[in-house]
Amino acid sequence: MLELQGICKMFTGLTALMDVSFRVQEGAIKGLIGPNGAGKTTLFNTVTGVYRPTRGSIIFAGRDITSLDQAQIALLGVSRTFQQARLFRSLTVMENALLGRHSHGASEFFSCGLRFPQAKREERAMREKALYYLDLLGLADKKDRVAAKLPMGEQRWLEVARALAAEPKLLLLDEPTAGLNERETDDFRDLLFGIRGEGITILVIEHHMKFIMETCDEIVVLNFGVKIAEGSPKEIQSSPAVIEAYLGAEERE
Repeated sequence: MLELQGICKMFTGLTALMDVSFRVQEGAIKGLIGPNGAGKTTLFNTVTGVYRPTRGSIIFAGRDITSLDQAQIALLGVSRTFQQARLFRSLTVMENALLGRHSHGASEFFSCGLRFPQAKREERAMREKALYYLDLLGLADKKDRVAAKLPMGEQRWLEVARALAAEPKLLLLDEPTAGLNERETDDFRDLLFGIRGEGITILVIEHHMKFIMETCDEIVVLNFGVKIAEGSPKEIQSSPAVIEAYLGAEERE
């Protein structure tokens, strides 16, 4: 589903990513871990077109998307969430979810404004699809609630529902369990398995090691912008390089 080939990203005086290569197989849940500043979010930003790589290629579903912008990449089927939930807090849960459907709208401004039958049918279909994903996330009964009034866990889930409403082939999740308690984290793990059951491939950044090890099929480890390990959770847990760079550092804190 996704292949990174020798990705480098350099800013003025800083090399954020250096020769990073790995694949995400279709239908997989793949983890991306590493210490703070390892380049994980920079990699997400590069895959989604926020940044253009200094060198290297990004292949999505067999197509080179290296030079495409954010909107083009999203239309091809890549969606993401962020470290901090970026919701429109004054809008309702349904309205936030509908924002994920905007790229699927075909009606023009004029026909929408005059409520032509085609525009009304399209709006109804978009609401049905948004409601489907809200139901998947357990938020359908709160569709008319203002997003700002949701607890932290449900705000996280709403952001995921909005990302899913775009009907992606690949979903990128940036620290989705941040701020969640253990019960909410366990619920979110079950949720990811449900999302994969919808035929969606997942790449997830996470610092919660128990969550990563119990959820992911494979894990990639970055340190100072360099890939230092890749493999199954068992292989990553026993890797000396990972223990020293990440897991060992965590144990010393």
